[in-house]
Amino acid sequence: MRLFKKKRKWNHEIEPDEIFLDSQNIPQFNTQQLEGRFEKPISKRTIAWLGVFLILIGLIFSWRLGFVQVARGEAYFDQAEKNSLSKQPIFSERGIIYDRNDVELAWNIEGQNGDSFPHRSYIDISGLGHLLGFVSYPSKDSAGFYWQEELVGKDGVELSYDELLGGENGLKIIETNVFGEMQSENVVEPPEHGGNIILSIDSRVQNKLFESIASLAKRTPFTGGAGIILDVNTGEILALTNFPEYDPEILSSGEETEVIARYVSSEKKPFLNRAVVGLYTPGSTVKPFLAIGALNEGVISPNKKILSTGSISIPNPYFPDQESVFKDWKAHGWVDMIRALAVSSNVYFYEIGGGYENQRGLGIANIEKYVRLFGLGDKTGVDLYEEVESVIPNPEWKARIFDGDPWRIGDTYNTAIGQYGFQVTPLQLTRAMAAIANYGTLVTPHLVRSSQGGDLGLPTSESMDINEEYFTVVHKGLRQAVTQGTGRALYVPGVKVAAKTGTAQIGTSRRYVNSWVTGFFPYENPRFAFTVLMERGPASNTTGAVYVMRDLFDWMVQNTPEYLEAN
Repeated sequence: MRLFKKKRKWNHEIEPDEIFLDSQNIPQFNTQQLEGRFEKPISKRTIAWLGVFLILIGLIFSWRLGFVQVARGEAYFDQAEKNSLSKQPIFSERGIIYDRNDVELAWNIEGQNGDSFPHRSYIDISGLGHLLGFVSYPSKDSAGFYWQEELVGKDGVELSYDELLGGENGLKIIETNVFGEMQSENVVEPPEHGGNIILSIDSRVQNKLFESIASLAKRTPFTGGAGIILDVNTGEILALTNFPEYDPEILSSGEETEVIARYVSSEKKPFLNRAVVGLYTPGSTVKPFLAIGALNEGVISPNKKILSTGSISIPNPYFPDQESVFKDWKAHGWVDMIRALAVSSNVYFYEIGGGYENQRGLGIANIEKYVRLFGLGDKTGVDLYEEVESVIPNPEWKARIFDGDPWRIGDTYNTAIGQYGFQVTPLQLTRAMAAIANYGTLVTPHLVRSSQGGDLGLPTSESMDINEEYFTVVHKGLRQAVTQGTGRALYVPGVKVAAKTGTAQIGTSRRYVNSWVTGFFPYENPRFAFTVLMERGPASNTTGAVYVMRDLFDWMVQNTPEYLEAN
């Protein structure tokens, strides 16, 4: 028992004899540095009070946790449920569309009816509907969430350059309470606004061309019409318009349902972009391209004359005792190539197209070769969606369409004057005429001159290996058409115009016609090619597309003379 007690004393106390023993070997403590000083240990009482304090803290936290989770848990759960987080787009600003003179054609305005996205506004002049197009606005579902978060281009430039114009929406997180009141808002991603673009068109010329077409269509009447003016050197489009057209703001908003319903049900097809996707029988407007082909193939010299007595006749393949008669629109007498173009002699082009008696013809293969060389039959590459290819009749086409029926010389004659199954778009014809004007370069039509924040790419062009003298002959014929021939209405003081008219019979009864005029100006140093189509007018009508261009030229002399001057 004593040993146990001694052991406890050994652990807690120092015996006197131990003190005397260590005093003989005292270390050299530096007392100034507190060396050799004993430190007093923490007392048991202090440790006990610290433990009590920690226990109290734990009890308080436990009580609070129980209060929140048990006593008030349901209330706080309801509050958390009623406060909600939602992702919402920060709508980007759509790019502005300008014309070549920096006139705003399409821009943004504040959202209407509480919309948080900008609305699109368009210039209040006629003639730009199909060219600019329209947009579709963001839409919400019944729960208030956007299922379409962008303004989407639906036609025209708005569609073709949708990605460039649209930019990128941003994103924000919004917390709201049960009353829909915003509690907090945090921007996660800022929006990137769309780029602006500058078009090559002049909105003044565009508007006047539209009004001239609309006026003629309402007087005559024609079902509709289209007009194009194209830079023959760059491919820039100065004007491209259609009648009838739609209002971009009405289609974008979708609110005027009665007007939209009339658009949809109208027999005049206001949604049809006739200039780009409308296919029409070209009539005599194809004759300049056959003339180039005939000269290049050595079929005829420009000075050789052919007699037009008003028609030619060949044996009828179905009734040998009868003749098939191919008529001219009048007897022109002796005509060379320049005169044949000026007066639009059918007989002359029957003979150089299909051959007749001692006159060799191009034949259907070469006719197709040369009209395709000038871009007819193919898409132009214009920066608008939905462009279509045209139709050039040939033996394969006839066999497919007419259940194996063979190609005959009469089919070649009709193709040589732009009839039969021949179909082109007004834009394709304008591009082809531009290649006549610039002596053999096929340009790519385009609407956008420059943009902000996007690579447009360089327009392409193709050059033809054809003698310039042949183009000069055709130029003279088209100028003579204005001074002495079918295009005399375009003899306008203030500008020298070269032109080719065309009247294409359509329908089984041939009671209707498409009226054409195409050409270029100024004559000496061409800058612009043009085409006007008036669709499906009465065959008895004597006022056609040429009067649209006359009205436009008279206006341009007074208002935009800068486009009529030679470079």
